[in-house]
Amino acid sequence: MILKFRKKKMTINAIVYEKFGSPDVFELKKIDKPVLKDNEVLIKTFATSVNTIDIVFRNGLKAVFGLARFTTGIRGPKKKVLGFDISGEIVEISSNVTDFKVGDQIYGGARSGANAEFTASNTDSIAK
Repeated sequence: MILKFRKKKMTINAIVYEKFGSPDVFELKKIDKPVLKDNEVLIKTFATSVNTIDIVFRNGLKAVFGLARFTTGIRGPKKKVLGFDISGEIVEISSNVTDFKVGDQIYGGARSGANAEFTASNTDSIAK
């Protein structure tokens, strides 16, 4: 008899928005932990920021030459977690990462949305 075990998905806390609007659209929710792609690391978030582009994306306004909705989503947000700037500590690395190790403190840009407990980032987007 062969037993197969399903790997349990880990959930993390994140500030999520599922519709466009004012800041009251944000909710604290559990989401799936980001899955690492090649050349990526998982970062425990220490700090993040709010930028103008985050506000444009949250509002869903037709700013940036009227093209924001093509990027953010036509009827609702494509990316449910905002935030790009990140500082934190690496807690997991993909198998081909050589420039960073678990425990390194970094800053840079997040792929999976920085307004979460953990976020994924490409090693080309971060620095020690």
